[in-house]
Amino acid sequence: MADVNRGNRPLSPFMIGPYYKPQLTSISSIMVRITGIVVLGLSVVIVAWLFTASISEAAFNAFNRIVQSWFGDLVLLAGVWCLTYHILGRLRHVLWDFGYCWEVRVAESLAIGMLVAATVVAALTFILFLAM
Repeated sequence: MADVNRGNRPLSPFMIGPYYKPQLTSISSIMVRITGIVVLGLSVVIVAWLFTASISEAAFNAFNRIVQSWFGDLVLLAGVWCLTYHILGRLRHVLWDFGYCWEVRVAESLAIGMLVAATVVAALTFILFLAM
């Protein structure tokens, strides 16, 4: 029988704390999943907006006031950031699927680049939106 020494090893590599140190790439991958859920939620908001337009003008105007408020602007800005980050994350995974960018330094640079690019795109979108 093999001596496995089960009592001294961690139960899961996903146990954040003394057993697992999160890397930039793992946090970025988790963020891609979270932003995907947020984008799904925002698609429900868009469908609700279209649904209120089909119900009546009063319902649409009420919903539109919420969307055009400061809170709606904040939600839409966060949505643009999440959508951009998620798209960039999916593109990063496509690169990985083809066998590119597996080096640790390159993968970490991509994670930082995704964060910066999503922030820049969201800021530019918001500035252009305010200029309209």
